Amino acid sequence: MRWQEMEYYAFVHFSLNTYTDQSWGYGNEDINLFNPQKLDCRQWARICKEAGMKGIILTAKHHSGFCLWPSQYTEYSVKNAPWKNGKGDIVREMADACKEYGLKLGIYVSPWDRNHAEYGKPEYITYFRNQIKELLTNYGPVFEIWFDGANGGTGYYGGANENRTIDRTTYYDWKNTYNMIRELQPNIVIWNDGGDRADLRWVGTEAGYVGETNWSLLNGTGEVEWKMLHFGLEDGDSWVPAEVNTSIRPEWFYHPSEDSKVKTVPQLMETYYSSIGRNGTLLLNFPIMPNGLIHEADEKAALGLATMVRTSFAENLAEKKKATASNVRGEKKEFGAANVTDNNSDTYWATDDNVTTASLTIDFESPTMFNRFLAQEYIRLGQRVKSFKVEVFTDGTWRELCHGTTIGYKRILRFPGVKATKVRFTITGSKGSPLISNIGIYNAPAFLNAPAIMRNQSGEITITTDDVGPYFYYTLDGSEPTPQSKKYTAPVQRDGKVDVKAIAYDPASGKSSPVAVENFGVSRKDWKIVGTDDDKAYAILDGNTSTAWHHQGKDKTTPVDLEIDLGSEQNLSGFRYHPDQGMWGPGIITHYEFYVSPDNKNWKLVNQGEFSNIKNNPLWQIKKFTPLRARFIRLRALKNTEGTDRIGYAEIDVITD
Repeated sequence: MRWQEMEYYAFVHFSLNTYTDQSWGYGNEDINLFNPQKLDCRQWARICKEAGMKGIILTAKHHSGFCLWPSQYTEYSVKNAPWKNGKGDIVREMADACKEYGLKLGIYVSPWDRNHAEYGKPEYITYFRNQIKELLTNYGPVFEIWFDGANGGTGYYGGANENRTIDRTTYYDWKNTYNMIRELQPNIVIWNDGGDRADLRWVGTEAGYVGETNWSLLNGTGEVEWKMLHFGLEDGDSWVPAEVNTSIRPEWFYHPSEDSKVKTVPQLMETYYSSIGRNGTLLLNFPIMPNGLIHEADEKAALGLATMVRTSFAENLAEKKKATASNVRGEKKEFGAANVTDNNSDTYWATDDNVTTASLTIDFESPTMFNRFLAQEYIRLGQRVKSFKVEVFTDGTWRELCHGTTIGYKRILRFPGVKATKVRFTITGSKGSPLISNIGIYNAPAFLNAPAIMRNQSGEITITTDDVGPYFYYTLDGSEPTPQSKKYTAPVQRDGKVDVKAIAYDPASGKSSPVAVENFGVSRKDWKIVGTDDDKAYAILDGNTSTAWHHQGKDKTTPVDLEIDLGSEQNLSGFRYHPDQGMWGPGIITHYEFYVSPDNKNWKLVNQGEFSNIKNNPLWQIKKFTPLRARFIRLRALKNTEGTDRIGYAEIDVITD
């Protein structure tokens, strides 16, 4: 419970590979590179505290084997680095900073060590445990120890420079390692993605979300499939709750090229709702710069998230409101409905034995606007609820507002603002008598960014935004949209040229977003991608810039051609290219040539050049040329941002006169 109630805490990644711009160190990086001139663990702790986090997990040793503390068992540590003339200890400074700022200390120590000569042999396990002992005995209380699942592969290994493989289920003898850890730190929780089951589980992705259905249970033994990691196991025999780990940037370690790719506050808020709001905890990573500090862009984003969370949940509209229930255990006050609105996590509403469906009604007494619903189970006695729904009483009738599956420690549902006098929470399925400790109802401010307008290949126009809550209003004739314009409720079918304008509108505040504008040209309904049978290629015509397709040329070298049959001759005057914005190997085109043809035989070069600054600004690229009629187009990629022959596309379109 102590761990679950923390909800939100930080990862910090810092090691020798910070100085080599690598994702993972190989184990042979020059120790003299490590010299952070401005290292300040107090800055890390201050930012985490101000961000609302409750602890920090430090990567004391990553896969390279380099130790951020002066371990007596290896020379590959800070004691032989130029930083502080070998007298420094980052784990000590981190522990002291956490104590100063009232944060809990956690430790990440990689089982895989690409530097150590004995890795893969029994002798390494003694070394590994000795380092764990150092970390768990010299730095005070440690709330969590984190063991990465990456195990074995190529490495330096004391100069062997070879590939080594291990059986991750047996090599580390986790049972005895766990016993040692619990003797040293009785209150610790263990995270492990390999071998024997630990206290916490990975959720199967580092993208920042867990399943909407999320049981805090697994079986104590046996293989764990991805869906078990992501959704838990309803009938599991062991309590293994979910920890959602993700980075504030695409990668875990600092890379200067990602300074423009820090997650936005809306993106981080989505992660919050998809982790803490789904019965998980959130472990958010800060990559430390070579100078030893958290980048100001990362700090700004994290503090922006903190402000948004505080604002969204500042006032519980249900607190102290009258609550009634369809069933109360033994008709006793100690289990009454009022316990869900008393702001006390130690009290709860409970039903009689064998009553697994029941409802609870909260009366606002007057029409009240809200757009968030929060529920918490009293999980000290287990997770029970399998499904529920939320209804509102408006205009004299009840109607369903939303529904969900599991609740667990905390579940938050989002929906467009609604005004109601009563809210009814109904448990429609439960493993046993439900125990609900808290109900929260909130009116969170909406992110009123200009909405995204997209049209897929079949001609359907969709309007979306980066929040759940705002309504959309739009026009198709070029006029300015207002809340009196047509309300968007479903995709709109429009072929051919059309000018779409739209706004996001928050009914709670009465405010509107800036106007979004999209000018769609010819329909892409009859377009065909030439030279590939890969159905996934049509992601580049689906109107969604979040989907992408990658391919290589026939010879797997650049240049790489993308050819499209437009279905009929068009009067072309330009083209648009949207790069893949994905984290890994997006293959963004930097240098290009653009050709057109009337017959797929006679090609004419009509435009060539560079997409300037596209790596840091991976958005729509628009190029114009002298109008001419053609049926076929060819985008030739000459070079990408990574210097590879794998090219990525999110969207391709043409401009017509």
